[in-house]
Amino acid sequence: MKLSIVILNWNGSRHLRRFLPSVLKYSNYDWAEVVVADNCSNDDSRECIEQEFTGVKFLQLERNYGFAEGYNRALKDNDAEYILLLNSDVEVTENWLEPMIQMMDSNPLIAACQPKIMQLEHHGKFEYAGAAGGFIDHYGYPFCRGRIINFQEKDLGQYDAPISVFWASGAAILVRGKYWHEFEGFDSDFWAHMEEIDLCWRMKNRGFKITVCPQSKVFHLGGGSLSYGSPQKIYLNFRNNLFLLYKNLPKGKLMTTLFFRMVLDGVAAVQFLVTGQFKAFSKVLGAHRDFYKSLRRLRQKRKELLRNSVTSNHPEIYKGSIIFDFFISQKRKFSSLHFLTNEID
Repeated sequence: MKLSIVILNWNGSRHLRRFLPSVLKYSNYDWAEVVVADNCSNDDSRECIEQEFTGVKFLQLERNYGFAEGYNRALKDNDAEYILLLNSDVEVTENWLEPMIQMMDSNPLIAACQPKIMQLEHHGKFEYAGAAGGFIDHYGYPFCRGRIINFQEKDLGQYDAPISVFWASGAAILVRGKYWHEFEGFDSDFWAHMEEIDLCWRMKNRGFKITVCPQSKVFHLGGGSLSYGSPQKIYLNFRNNLFLLYKNLPKGKLMTTLFFRMVLDGVAAVQFLVTGQFKAFSKVLGAHRDFYKSLRRLRQKRKELLRNSVTSNHPEIYKGSIIFDFFISQKRKFSSLHFLTNEID
């Protein structure tokens, strides 16, 4: 099989009914299959697929493994050349597959790729989770071409060039199957959020490329599992970012970067406290507590990753602070950053 499109679902029958029709309509090729892997839903997701979408393969997982381990288990025996992980709340468009497939076919060093990701409710704006390609700054804060912090730009064609990026969004990420298995998929300790950044960083440290193909476009509802301001999302983002940095930073940068990142996290925690966001404050503290509790396991992972790493020099890591640029310098657009990007031929 050339392509396997795999949608991980948990209690999302409403999304399946709304968004699967576009996936089936615009992915109707004899070289592509659509699979729904169910994280032990207790709604009518299984009946929805088996009765209303008979052309879709249904894979039942025995319990809710979260996003990361859920995909690992769903893809364990998948032998497709390309695997496309797609959120259940994504509406795809005509000709969304071919440009990404062609890009990856043309360059075996490209391990993963994403389409341009737009807001479903405001078609002219980039979506938070991926936009036109993902990056991180010196302190590990993710941002996108078309989305910095919480500001999402209008799409005026300014980011239509296919370029090398630091990470591709887990909302719609096309991965070369052999590399998914070689890198053992997502790190299940992440549970959800930033697991795709971790995977992409591991791939880049081994010399592979991650790209965005804006000629492919999808629309993402977003917040389908956890709303953007939920305390649990805050916890996962703070904890997983520390996991991400500890695992993947080179030796010479780990301690300094981690120290400044923890200071910045402390500033964020104080801001939550003084503004009365007590649950968010406690989640930041919990994230740091659980990071320290996980250090032994993280240290072993880091040791193995460093041993296999061939490069740590990634021009897609922004040398400045996106927090400083956004809040102090008032830079809202990716194009306002002093940041060179590499176009893909």
